Amino acid sequence: MALNPSDIESIVRKIVSEMNAGEKHECCGGHGADCKCGKHGGALPKTATVAMLTAEKKIELKEFAVPELQDDDILVKVEGAGVCGTDVHEWRADPFGLTPVVLGHEGTGEIIALGKNVKFDTAGNPIKVGDKIVTSVISCGECNICRNHPANTNLCDKQGVFGLIGHNDDNPLNGWFATHLLIRDKGATYFVVNDLDLYERMILELACVCVHALKRANGTGLMNFNTKVVIQGLGPVGLVMACVLRAAGVNHIIAIDGTPMRLEMAKKIGVKTVINFREAKTLDERVALVKEACGGNLADFAFQCTGAPSAAADIYSYIRRGGGMCEMGFFVNNGEYQINPHFTMCNKEINLVGSWDYSADDYPTTMAFLRQAREMNIPIKELITHTFPLDKMNEAMETNVAQAGIKICYVAE
Repeated sequence: MALNPSDIESIVRKIVSEMNAGEKHECCGGHGADCKCGKHGGALPKTATVAMLTAEKKIELKEFAVPELQDDDILVKVEGAGVCGTDVHEWRADPFGLTPVVLGHEGTGEIIALGKNVKFDTAGNPIKVGDKIVTSVISCGECNICRNHPANTNLCDKQGVFGLIGHNDDNPLNGWFATHLLIRDKGATYFVVNDLDLYERMILELACVCVHALKRANGTGLMNFNTKVVIQGLGPVGLVMACVLRAAGVNHIIAIDGTPMRLEMAKKIGVKTVINFREAKTLDERVALVKEACGGNLADFAFQCTGAPSAAADIYSYIRRGGGMCEMGFFVNNGEYQINPHFTMCNKEINLVGSWDYSADDYPTTMAFLRQAREMNIPIKELITHTFPLDKMNEAMETNVAQAGIKICYVAE
């Protein structure tokens, strides 16, 4: 019996369909037409699970219908997300008044559906189903900063970020502590990051905070290969700040903290001198150690990475006359401290800058930093010490509060 080309095509399609029907898809666990991610000809997921903060220190799993995809939407299957100190503050006491809220703003995942209008990411790179993606800030586009200072959208009066939005019936999938994230908000920014692995992608947002802080520090004119820098506080922010400085060629770093595990990690990153404030208990002792590390002088620059007012008051004593300091430790209101401006700032002519998260245009630079860290074998991924599934997010928060690890992350199962 002779077969025409259309008959042959029909037979081939049937055979391929039957083969795929019994083949499990690694990405979603579905089979053939019973695809759970929409990439194999099947339907998109009808529901998604979120880890929702419903009360202080209480995260519960909730299931929501996946909203119908609109023309400008992106549906992401979440692969993982870092636990930020801001997440922990919100979990402990709801200082932002967001509860109920799906937390998680340091996330990443794979695109499983795109609205027809979405062709490029924020950097102008082509975007498609299957790409790995991260999100950045959501700016309002209407305030004075957005209209007149578009490079500083980190200072937008109504700045938002996925994971710190609060529950929304129109889009309940607006935080990364979930199985799926729906990118819908006007002003949202996002980037394709296919060349970075999962751990690098989960660190990217935190690294962007530090890259932005270095940009602020560079504005003082004090940062160069010869700069001697103090980092005060070796939580995830301080340790990633050390990685960023190393990648930028600033190699004379003195770090101050009280946790042996963090001090050891700082040494592994390449910090030259570590000071344990539980051993050098007085400010005078610590100042003497900083001077010793700097060849008899004080530091040229300092990054204040703690949220402790007493530590913030101390840091001026480590800085030489004419030196500088970047304050990046107070992302929430942790209180006030007292200084004498004559001695701490005016007499020393300190160059003081603040740093507030990042703008979307800091993301491409941060991606380049992560590639540079990889080239230089800076062990930034080793900062991730604990991972938890979605149903263990309360335990993840408790681990963070107990300082039992360094960087805690949610990783999808």
